[in-house]
Parts: sequence; structure tokens; C-alpha cells
Amino acid sequence: MHDESRRIEERVQRLHDQRIKTAVYAATVPFEVEAWQAPGEPVPFEEAAAASYQPFAMGTPWGPPWGTTWFRMRGQVPADWAGKRVEAVIDLGFTGDWPGNQAEALVHLTDGTPLKAVNPLNQYVAIANPARGGETVDYLVEAASNPDILADNFSRPTPLGDKLTAGDKPLYTFRAADLAVLDEEVWHLDLDVQVLRELMMELGEHDPRRHEIAHALDRAMDLLDLDDVSGSATAVREALKPVLSKPAHASAHTISGVGHAHIDSAWLWPIRETKRKTSRTFSNVTSLAAEYDDFIFACSQAQQYEWVRDNYPKVWARIQESVKNGQWAPVGGMWVESDGNLPGGEAVARQFIHGKRFFMDHFGIETKGVWLPDSFGYNAAYPQIAKLAGNEWFLTQKISWNQTNKFPHHTFWWEGIDGTRIFTHFPPVDTYNARFSGEEMSRAVRNYSEKGGASRSLAPFGWGDGGGGPTREIMERARRLADLEGSAKVVVEHPDEFFAKAREEYQDAPVWVGELYLELHRATYTSQARTKQGNRRSEHLLREAELWATTAALHAPGYAYPQEKLDRLWKTVLLHQFHDILPGSSIAWVHREAEAEYARVARELHALTAEAVAALGAGDTRVFNAGPYDRAEVVRTADGTPVYVEVPASGSAPLADTAPPQPVTVDGRVLDNGLVRVEVAEDGTLSSVRDLRAGREVLAEPGNLLRLHTDLPNYWDAWDIDKHYKNRYTDLLDASSVTVVEQDPLIGAIRVERAFGKGSTITQTLTVRAGSPRIDIETDIDWHETEKILKAAFPVDIRAPHSSAEIQFGHIQRPTHTNTSWESARFEVSGHRWVHLAEPGYGVAVINDSTYGHDVSRTVREDGGTTTTVRLSLVRAPRIPDPEADQGRHRFTYALLPGATIEDAVAEGYALNLPLRVADAAGAPEPVVSAEGEGVTVEAVKLADDASGDVVVRLYESRGGRATGTLRTGFPLAGAQITDLLERPLQDAEITDGAVALALRPFQILTLRLRRG
Repeated sequence: MHDESRRIEERVQRLHDQRIKTAVYAATVPFEVEAWQAPGEPVPFEEAAAASYQPFAMGTPWGPPWGTTWFRMRGQVPADWAGKRVEAVIDLGFTGDWPGNQAEALVHLTDGTPLKAVNPLNQYVAIANPARGGETVDYLVEAASNPDILADNFSRPTPLGDKLTAGDKPLYTFRAADLAVLDEEVWHLDLDVQVLRELMMELGEHDPRRHEIAHALDRAMDLLDLDDVSGSATAVREALKPVLSKPAHASAHTISGVGHAHIDSAWLWPIRETKRKTSRTFSNVTSLAAEYDDFIFACSQAQQYEWVRDNYPKVWARIQESVKNGQWAPVGGMWVESDGNLPGGEAVARQFIHGKRFFMDHFGIETKGVWLPDSFGYNAAYPQIAKLAGNEWFLTQKISWNQTNKFPHHTFWWEGIDGTRIFTHFPPVDTYNARFSGEEMSRAVRNYSEKGGASRSLAPFGWGDGGGGPTREIMERARRLADLEGSAKVVVEHPDEFFAKAREEYQDAPVWVGELYLELHRATYTSQARTKQGNRRSEHLLREAELWATTAALHAPGYAYPQEKLDRLWKTVLLHQFHDILPGSSIAWVHREAEAEYARVARELHALTAEAVAALGAGDTRVFNAGPYDRAEVVRTADGTPVYVEVPASGSAPLADTAPPQPVTVDGRVLDNGLVRVEVAEDGTLSSVRDLRAGREVLAEPGNLLRLHTDLPNYWDAWDIDKHYKNRYTDLLDASSVTVVEQDPLIGAIRVERAFGKGSTITQTLTVRAGSPRIDIETDIDWHETEKILKAAFPVDIRAPHSSAEIQFGHIQRPTHTNTSWESARFEVSGHRWVHLAEPGYGVAVINDSTYGHDVSRTVREDGGTTTTVRLSLVRAPRIPDPEADQGRHRFTYALLPGATIEDAVAEGYALNLPLRVADAAGAPEPVVSAEGEGVTVEAVKLADDASGDVVVRLYESRGGRATGTLRTGFPLAGAQITDLLERPLQDAEITDGAVALALRPFQILTLRLRRG
């Protein structure tokens, strides 16, 4: 037989694209359209309905950036359309092939009922099937003219990312608004041909099935009447039935499909637009559920549900009905799909607490799995946190984006730092926006790493980010692929069902230990530094407010614990931990608003803390320590006078001047407190840091070396830092001044000022305080660089085989060598409050109050010694998607801690981030709780969420070893229970001599519910 493949393939493609697809709508008549441009921000339906509309013609430009145009569309179904399937088809002037991040609209009835959204790949609104001739159609359509920030493939900066800079030029040209007859037989033929043609193209050239399909399509096309596609569609479909009905191979891979509409809670649009995106997409989903009984939709992010509940009650009611019908599956159990690295441990716990409670309260459903397809790597504490929140499985897809190494598994057990394991799956289809194309089906099978051990994978399907979610076309593809020879089999089912089957089939799945590090998007640890600083400070202010509010509730008569306010503030912080806000990868508008929100949160939390402290009564000035460890350090009085004080953990002490172990001396550029001697060079670097206790020099080379690197990644500017950034740099060694600015027995400080680059300045105050080996570097930067990254280096004379970096509820060790491509790919990593380097007998820590990104490297010197260098990533200057990212003023502190153990790093990390508070208070109550035992660290103290008055304490083992100890209370203790994160009892805790006995495994998290006597 002669090879006719090319002719057939080209014939089928042309007939499908130019004749079949264009005949899906058999007839159209235009709507009569009028328009009203809403001034400023979006308005409620009632205001739009009462507005004055003007005639609007097709082909007219509309929509300034971030604007809202309301269209009134009126039409009448022609009499001869009676009995047919009639739809509205609206093309707002959609551009490109991106299904979201551009124009979108929500169609309403004139009484305000939302019907369905109109999106680039989902342009229809059902009217009637069958239609009645003469029926009147009257819609009000809220159209958003959101700019396409992705235009030109992120190749250049754009001012469109903020309404303050975007201008008012119309972005779109309205193409069509029609009443149309859907020719169902042609529409089904269109899908038959698509599925078969795509399958054919994915099969091997020597696969008989490929040629069987090709010749079947060729014969079927002979039956297509080019002058009457509609009239011949049935005959063509009949001819294709034999190849569409052949069952899949018995060993075919099974893909569990679940509807999905990944909607970033903010990204290339502001939060206010996400509120509308969710309503549009959820309207589409509930409409599709009514049309397809076998449709199931998985949706995470309780915050988005709350927005719809509060702003679109009719859509909310439809969601509730779909949940009852089993077609809508709340998943994930988090308040938002947060970043996987940057939120603190307690914040990740609260993501689950608030998220799971929302789903239980409103749907009576406890979600079973973690749904995080798009975060930029996942910390190694997740398995334990997830399991403590009642989760059984974990899903992500993002690790498939790795730049260097292919992750070896798709289905596996993920083991966290404490030993907890959770069943985990990465969809091998490598997308969370699947549409069941032939290429996707083939890719899923080809990629799947578990061949021979397991036979099923998950595929979330639907258009995301404003694309409208799953479509009827995708559902039809799924039906055709349910049992089709040559393809994987598709079954639409709940994610819980998939995970139950996958776990049953593959109980001996391999184990991955430690973090899920994404070898891409490493700059998200640093971009938009003010957003990250706002998060860090909010987390610690929340801890402080809850602690002192609990103290006041226990000891101050008449004080009411501010549960509702704390709940609201927590949810604000949790929202901004979304994986495109906190990582710094959103447009300017998002980060401008985030900084304003963090400032508001800080004001409210300071006020709540002040109210709680004041409730203890006016009187003597006291010092309050919100940290988990006793403190002996220098504080300043209201007039700035330094005072050395000793304050118990989670408690207070009088502001009384205690004699420090040894005073600070300042001699030229040398600071000495008897613990460390610090020498500052003429160029402003640390020329020497000598640990006087150990009798050794800490630095191998000048420390606090500021290095300015060129930083232009290959593609994702705000997201990525590529390895070549190291090759071009300037060391900032030209200090304009090095001046002693404080010389007191309790504090010595030297200020270093520099100017560099495009008008940037940096002022650093290097401070040594009595009684502490910690060297603080308070930093004030006025930053005006572009496409640069600024790093601060500490090359220490330590041969450290690994670095230890704090993560949620513990720390992780990473090799300092680059033996393999896996270690080499970790050239930029994340950590929280500290990084620790050690050799047997000696260690050094670098502490910070708002920095997350860093790198660690080592070299061997000519003298045989080893220099291990930790460099903090201080600030970047990407231009896409925010051309002004990080410009302006930054203030933060980092510190060098010589002679530090892990315990020292933990304690000083808390201390730097929880500064002692000086306030007037007559009361001196005992700390709410006091933990005894090495490694026992209290993370949160609060009242129980159920308003019972019980005290809830969350603590963990922080060293990485076993810990035993006790937890004593500052109130009569009547009983104690160990609970899960949602404060539900698991077992009674042991009480001995009025205290709770503690026995913790390495990095174990323990939540205790304490009943007051």
C-alpha cells in the first residue's frame, strides 16, 4: 500500500478547521447592543442597571485598562428557530491564545441573576433547548477590560500593571454579540474529528492503529458535503463510529480527570479583580454541572468561596447545591493556595485551620488532601503539618518545571523532617489546565514514572485564571476517551477517589525525604522585599497580640479576648501569603496594596497588644518578652537610654537596670564587649570578628561584603535568578564615611555610608551590645538599581559539610558541596530567621528579621583551611511584571552570631524578630505557660477558637533531637489534651505535679488544649 499519510493528515486538518468548525453555528442574528462605561472601580449590579446606556456598534473599541463596561444586549429568537438549540455567542475582542488574563464578562438577567461568564475559549451562554420562536432575550453584561500583561511573552516591561500608570486608551475591539443556533450534530462531529485526529498524530508511524484512524478519517471526509456540512454530518459520524468505539487496551493507563479552574488570588490582576473572576468561573462551573451529570469540579481556596458568598449570593447558592449533588468537591483545605516556602510554621497551620473550618462550617465536608499545584517548592515540614490538620494526601504539579533535574517519581510517599509521611502525587500530564488533547494524553503516559508499579494518574482539566474553568468541549473529549484504543482511559472522578485507588494499588510507593525544591523561580525568596517584610512582621505581631491578649484574658477582669479581630487579621495575612503575592511575582498594583494592608495590620495589632497590656493596669514601666526563651539584653527607654534587663519567656519584668557581664568598649573602629571583638575596616567591611570566648577568628575574609550582581534571568524576571548572575558583579568597597555613632557601656555602634550605582545609597549601623555576642547590622537602603541583586557575604573560617536553615517548625540541612547536579541546582535557597554553619565544636549563625533568600558555598584555601560563605539576598530589581519592583526605601536588620549552636540560632532568631516591648503595667502575672526542656519551643499561645476559655499552646522540638520536659501554666490547670491543629482532642496529656509532661521526637509539633481550673 502506498503511504498516503501526509495527504490524509493535511486533508483532515483543513476540512476540520475551515469547514466543520465554522459550521458549528447554523444561523446567527445580532443582538441590539448598548453600553455604559462605569466610572472608576466596579459598581454593583443595581447601579449599573439604573445607568443610562448609549447605542454601541460592533467593531467599536472599548475598555480602558482595568475598566468596566456594562453592555445591555437585547434580541428576539426568530420564529423559524423554534425547537432548536439557541445560544448567545459573544466575542469581546479576545486576543491571542491565552484563555485568561484579558477581557472577561459576566452575563446577568435583568433581575440581577448571574447566568454565565464569557471567556476567550468559552463564549456561549445557553438560552433555550428547545427554543420558542419569538422569545425575547435581555441581558446585562459586566465586561472587564483587564490588560494582557503576558503580551509579547513577558519580553518587556509594561505600565499596564497598575491603574495609576496604565492610561485610558481602549484595549479591545468588540467583534460580535449574536443569537445563534448550535448545530449539535456538527458540534459533535467537530469533537469526533478532533479527538481522532489528535490521537492519530500521537501514535507511532509504525503503529497500525494510527493508519486505521487515518484511513477511517479519509473515508469519512468523502462523505462530507462541503455545500451542506450540517446535512452530511450524521453520515460522517456514522462512518467514524467503528474507530471511536474500539476499546482501550487492557493495560492502558488510567487518567482520573477532575474539573479545575486554577484562579490565582492575585497575580497579573489585583485582588478586586479576583473577586470577579471567581464569580464568573463559578457561574460557568455550576452551569456545566447542570448539563453534565458525570461532571466533578475540584476547587480549593476558602478565601475565594468567601468572596463569592459575600458578593454573589446567587452564585454561592448554586455552589452549595452542586456540593450537595456531589459534583463540586472542595479540596485543599487551605485559606489560599499559599507559597510553599515563605509563610512561617504557625501561618501554615492557620492556613489549614481557617480553610478546613470554612469547608466544614459551610458544606459539612472535611477535606482530605492538600491541593497546591502551582507553588514554587514545598518545605519539608508540610507532611507533618498536613497530617496534623487531618489530611491524607498531597498534590502538586510545579516540580515538573525543574530547570536541571527531572524529579524521579509521580506517585510516592513524601517524608518530612520529623519522619511523618504523606501520600503524594504529581500529575504526569504536567499541567493543571488540561483539556484532554491528544498531546496531553500521550505526554501523561510517556512521562509517568511509575510504569510497572502503578497504572493511574490525575489530570485537573479546565481553563484557569479567568479562562472560565472546564468547558463542555473538554467534557465531551473525556467521554470519547473513556475507553478508546490507542489512548489512556479517562474517568472523571473526585480526587479522593483517585488517591484512594492509587494508594491501594501502590502501597509500596517509593519515599522522597526532605524538601520538594523547585529548580526554578528561586528569586521568589527575594523579589518585592517590602511585601516579604510585611509578612514576617505580621506573623510575629500576631503571635505577640495573641499572647498578651491571652494573658489579659486570664488576669484582667473585664477584658474580652478579641477573637473576631484576630481572626480577621489572620485571614488578611493568610490571603497575602498567596503564591503570587508573598513571592513577589505580581503586578505593581498588587504589591502596592499589599504594603498598605501590612501597614494597616501592624497598626491594628500594635493597638490590640497595647490594649491587652494596658488591661493589666497602669503602674510601673515593665519590659515584655513575647519570645519563647528567657532574655537578657539591652533595651531602650522612651527617651532612648539603654538599659540591660532580664525578662522571662512569654513574661515581663520591671524596667530595672541590671549590671551586664562586661561593658562595651569602643576604640577607633573596634567594638569589644568581652564576648566578641569586632574590627571595621576603612572600606566599611568587617575586617575581623574575634570570638573571645573560643579564642578564634570567625572570618576567613572580610565580612559583610556587599556585592552588586547583574541579574537578568532567561525569562521570568520577578521569579528567577539564573546561575550566570554570579559571573558579573561589583563589590561595594567605597564607603563615604565610617563613623562611631554610639559609645556607651551598654552599646557601641559604627555607621557605614555608601553611594553606588544609579543614585542608590546604603547606610548600615553595626552594633555590639553588652552581654551578647550578636553583631547587628541595621540596614537602610534607598534603592534605584534595575536588573540587579544585592548580596551580603559572611565568609567564615569553618569547614561545614552542610548548612542548616530554619524552616517551619524546625530546620533543614543542605550540603555545601556540589557533588551532583541536585546539589549544584540549589545555588539559591530559602530559609527563615537564621542560617547556621558548623564544624564539630564550633558554629556561626547569620540571623535576619525579614530576609528569606540566601546561598552557601565553600572553598579550600592555600593553607588547607576551608572558607564557608553564607550570603543573604537583600534586594532585587526585576522589571517584569512590575517595572518599579523594590524601588525606594528598605529598612531591615541582619546579624552575625559567633560561637552559635543550633539552640542559640533558634533563640536569637526569635529575639531579633520579637523585640522586647517597654510599656506601663501594674500587673506582673506569671507567664501563661513556661516550657522546660532543651529543644522545647513554644510557637503560639492563644485562647481556643470555640470560645470555651481553654488555652491552646502549640510547641515543637527545635533542635532536631528528642526532647523531654514540662509545660507549666501561670493559671490553675484542671486538665490537658493533645489535639490536632483544629483543636480537636486526640488523647489526654499526662499531668505530673501540676505540669504537662512532654516527650517529643525530633521536630515534632504538639498542640495542647489546657483547661483552666
